[in-house]
Amino acid sequence: MAAGLAALLDDIAALAKLAAASVDDVGAAAGRASAKAAGVVIDDTAVTPRYVHGFSPKRELPIIRRIAVGSLRNKLLFILPAALLLSQFLPWLLTPILMVGGTYLAFEGAEKLYELVTGRGKHGTQETSRQETPLPAAVQGEDIEKKMVSGAIRTDFILSAEIMVIALNEVAAEPFVSRAVILAVVALGITALVYGVVALIVKMDDIGLNLAERRNDALAATGRFLVRAMPKVLAVLSTVGIVAMLWVGGHILLVGVDELGWPGLYDLVLRAGEAVHGVAGIGGFLAWLTDTLASALVGLVVGAVVVAIMHLIPRRKGAAAH
Repeated sequence: MAAGLAALLDDIAALAKLAAASVDDVGAAAGRASAKAAGVVIDDTAVTPRYVHGFSPKRELPIIRRIAVGSLRNKLLFILPAALLLSQFLPWLLTPILMVGGTYLAFEGAEKLYELVTGRGKHGTQETSRQETPLPAAVQGEDIEKKMVSGAIRTDFILSAEIMVIALNEVAAEPFVSRAVILAVVALGITALVYGVVALIVKMDDIGLNLAERRNDALAATGRFLVRAMPKVLAVLSTVGIVAMLWVGGHILLVGVDELGWPGLYDLVLRAGEAVHGVAGIGGFLAWLTDTLASALVGLVVGAVVVAIMHLIPRRKGAAAH
């Protein structure tokens, strides 16, 4: 009896270790998959605060919560099942779809650079600053709020699809159930991260104003610093988002072209990385930097071509018609 109980306990302990290892494996795989999608995550974090600009402070967090719920619904109910079916029955389509997403990312990054250089918005008009909103959205009613939330969720669908496909490509060799669990973990983790950071960014100026009114000099100084720093933080985040889109988009295209049977360009990048990898102390960093800069350059070139097709050529044709 005692021997049987000991054997049972040994079996339970072995199962517990196996379960713990499986959890660790899922966590590690989800971490790797999420890291590959970092550029899109940064872009998602940079874009979303724009959708709550102009609303009253008391509506900001409820709006972010509604967008986050919509984002999670996008990932779990629509994108995840489609991605799993694709990886199970048409895995050869993953690379072309990834490359389409990479081209879109490169286009978005190059388009933002184009807008910064020319001062023009998406519709070819001179960009106005956020501080020049003629009528606060807070006084325009519930319909405006619904419209803004719907627009944010539609934009999120594109970004979420890219995140999930990039993540899926990293775990394509895993069994079906493991893929499903890993992608669900990625969906939950990235949604919580993105919208948690967005909520913090959006409310940081309110936190700063509250601290600035305290009698404690240190707290008041911290509050004033936060109020002054937030516009700069948003500007830096936007710039990092642009660079990340070009880098990730270009890298997806480089790897995709290699996997489709044209390895020359990516081999050149790899050889350049190997050439600097032997530098004492910083070789690893230099190799990473070489790959990153090459990827960003490819992203910029491809994105610039798409921007020219989407913006410059139609404008010139319109001008010639007049």
